[in-house]
Amino acid sequence: MIRSLRHTQLPGALAALMLTAGAAFAQSGNSPRDAAGSDLLRQRDQELDAARTEQKRAVENEKKLRAEIDALGEDRRKFNQALIDGAAKVKEIEKRLTENETRIKPLQDQERTLRVSLEERRAVIAEVLAALQRIGRRPPPAIMVSPEDALQSVRSAILLGAVLPEMREKARVLAADLSTLVRLRTDIAAEKVKLTADLGRLADERQRVSILIEERKKKQTETEKSLESERQNTIALSRQVDGLKDLITRLEQGLSASAKATRNAARLAEELKPGERPDLAALKDPGRLEPAVAFASLKGHLPMPANGVRIRDFGAADGLGGAEKGISVTTRPGAQITAPCDGWVVYAGPFRSYGQLLILNAGGGYHVLLAGMDRISVDLGQFVLTGEPVGVMGNSSAQVAATVPVASSQSVLYVEFRKDGTPVDPGPWWATSESEKVRG
Repeated sequence: MIRSLRHTQLPGALAALMLTAGAAFAQSGNSPRDAAGSDLLRQRDQELDAARTEQKRAVENEKKLRAEIDALGEDRRKFNQALIDGAAKVKEIEKRLTENETRIKPLQDQERTLRVSLEERRAVIAEVLAALQRIGRRPPPAIMVSPEDALQSVRSAILLGAVLPEMREKARVLAADLSTLVRLRTDIAAEKVKLTADLGRLADERQRVSILIEERKKKQTETEKSLESERQNTIALSRQVDGLKDLITRLEQGLSASAKATRNAARLAEELKPGERPDLAALKDPGRLEPAVAFASLKGHLPMPANGVRIRDFGAADGLGGAEKGISVTTRPGAQITAPCDGWVVYAGPFRSYGQLLILNAGGGYHVLLAGMDRISVDLGQFVLTGEPVGVMGNSSAQVAATVPVASSQSVLYVEFRKDGTPVDPGPWWATSESEKVRG
């Protein structure tokens, strides 16, 4: 028994593990003030260097993008396809960012909980480490010559025999928790690497889309004067109407005869027979100037205009004694908004509590309303394609249609479909899987 307690036979691996764990715990947030100040300065220097590098990269990237856009020339099909592809990439990266952030949060919560638990057991850690250190420095004496040595050895054996099992269990639990802490930090670091990479890609793609939109506006300079007059007229009209239905009616009344004929063409109002699928191949032409498929025929095929979580559904109580006429979706701050369908812009601007409101005439008596955006990037009379960028969300929650209980950091997009001025449930129109989404 006494021989088993000699230093050479003590649980050395356990002691080493605990000493390493103790060092790791000490590094977890209790560095001296001077070291903390030095770390802070170092961090600021790194942030400044990163900002300079990012600025330089953005300038170089802009030159490259403008060269690509110049190469597109006047080819409207290629230009439109570049816009749609750019917006699709932005939405995909935004989706990945949200998924990464969703994975990081519970990991950080676990780390925080574990750190609090370890902090509360700091005295236990100190006790176990100190005991192991004492054992290492002063191992139990072996039986040598005198009976006194033998008696002391027996007493030490009895004492250590009683203490070591409890100490070993404490050490095992602490070592397991600290190993978990190390693993959590490794996982968090890996997710943050992905997050940083995606943020860089998002910045690049947003820059691409922004430059394309800027170029699109330049191509419309010839009609800018008439557009400005039309904008003023629609803003004045928005102040005179009683509500959205009246606004849409008045907007349609102001259309020219040829525009009305185009937008209400019989082919756009065609209904599919039961079980018949629309010919989505016609939507692959980025040069089209009118909807290639009837809006009513696209049920189950339209992409959502933004990634996000639906918080209000059509027909749900709106909190004001009525029912929701559309759906509300929380998005990332600054999220890219794309057209869910082909259509002509009949209204683009502020409208009451809706914030920035965009109304698309999808043909066949259908209108699609998007509200709550911070900026709208399309103009009146413009024909937009499915998936084309039409606006950007702000960095905070917007008031849309009704009081929506969301966190102040969330942006809310409101989407409404109308048929002949009457709200209809947009639910049947949304694609149920990525493979079914219509792409321009």
